[in-house]
Amino acid sequence: MGTNTLLFGWNRSIPGREKLSAEHFRQFVSYLSELQKNATIQSFETVFLDCHGGDLNGFFLIRAEPARLDALVATDEWLTHVTRADLHLQGLGIVRGVTGQGVTDKINMWTKNLPA
Repeated sequence: MGTNTLLFGWNRSIPGREKLSAEHFRQFVSYLSELQKNATIQSFETVFLDCHGGDLNGFFLIRAEPARLDALVATDEWLTHVTRADLHLQGLGIVRGVTGQGVTDKINMWTKNLPA
C-alpha cells in the first residue's frame, strides 16, 4: 500500500523574503502544471487557509500514483524546488498521505491490529 498524495505545506514567508516567495510560488505552480500536463502527477490543488493561530497557513496537495510520487521526489528538479522553498519559507513541511481506497486500507489495517 503506497501513498498517493503529497502535502507540501508552509507557515509563512521568512520576513524580508516575501518577494522571493511570491516569485517561487509562481514558478512552482508552473512546474506542477507541467507535471500534470505530462501526466507525471494526476492533479494538484493549492490551498490557503484562513487565519487560525496555527503554523500551517497554506499547502499544495499533489496527487499521483505511488510509484510516480516516489520517482518525482527523487528528481533534481523537485529537490531544487524544496531547497529553494526552505530558504524563504518558515515551517516548510512535506508529508506523504493517502486518499480514496488508501484511507479504507489504512483503517482496515489499523482496526485489524487493535488489541483485543
